[in-house]
Amino acid sequence: MKKQLYIISFALLSLSFWACNPEEEESPTVDLAAPVSVMEIKTASLSRHTIATGNAMAEKEMEITSKIAGTYKMKNHPVYKRPFKLGDRVKQGQGFIDIEDEEYVNTIGLESVKMNLDLAKQEYEKQKSVFDKGGVTLRELRNAELQMTTAKNDLESAEIRLEKMKVNVPISGIIVKLPHFTQNSTIQQGASLATIMDYSRMFIDISLPENTMTEIKTGQKVQITNYSLPNDTLSGTVSEISPAIDVNTRTYIGKVRFNNSKLLIRPGMFVKTLIKVNQKNDILVIPKEVIISDQRGKRVFVVNENTAFERIIETGIENEDMIEIISGLEENERLVIKGFETLRNKSKVKVLK
Repeated sequence: MKKQLYIISFALLSLSFWACNPEEEESPTVDLAAPVSVMEIKTASLSRHTIATGNAMAEKEMEITSKIAGTYKMKNHPVYKRPFKLGDRVKQGQGFIDIEDEEYVNTIGLESVKMNLDLAKQEYEKQKSVFDKGGVTLRELRNAELQMTTAKNDLESAEIRLEKMKVNVPISGIIVKLPHFTQNSTIQQGASLATIMDYSRMFIDISLPENTMTEIKTGQKVQITNYSLPNDTLSGTVSEISPAIDVNTRTYIGKVRFNNSKLLIRPGMFVKTLIKVNQKNDILVIPKEVIISDQRGKRVFVVNENTAFERIIETGIENEDMIEIISGLEENERLVIKGFETLRNKSKVKVLK
């Protein structure tokens, strides 16, 4: 029994001693340095652009229609020695299609019209000779001249009517539409025979935001790209600007024209235009992606002696990637461009190379 009491007393004494003299060691606080990448802030030029899209259209386009009814006869292409096809290049004035109609030709009566002109000329010459000798009056001479003039007009009209039977290429370009007609079939007057386009020069109608109206002028240069041709950029010009604002979209219409000599852009292609509306030189610029925006404003981090310092900044013009710094940063300061997301003011950092 005494032995048990002795053990309990010793245990209580040991517990009391441990409570009064704790020997547990506290873990030291370790301030870990966050890895970051930095860049030196420099001055540069920065341009602000407005982007607009639209459909590219050919400057020259003509639809050929039949001026008379008759028998359809397509000619052969003078280069390929076969009937014309879609996509063929053609030149202005080339014979394209003949429309034949014997009844139409007979109603014109070209030979009789020519004979009537010959008789009218002979009569006029006769009357003029007699008039010079005093044998006819001036009125009679004028009547003979009138008959000759009328006969000339009749011949010209007959030739014009006959020309309607010959369909020639109206403009140089490429055949983009060619409705199918069986050779020697009968077509009606007004039938669409083909559409020719010359898209070596094109235009785009674009909608521009209202806030650019005082900045975009006719004659300004425009960069033109197509999504299927990412490596090819064409240069165009703002040729026309509407002074009216659309009340629903708050935009106005501009027309851009450009040369397409290599025919890279096809009619109807959806293209993007890039128009410079403002440019500043020798200004501080930084990447837009490093800016943190919240209720306190726009802020970034700079590094000095392995410590990150928060800076509240004011910005100016911007483009897709870069932005102007008006205040809050100085040239040659080291800006954090990677690893800034978790930083706080005066965080310890380790600059990665």
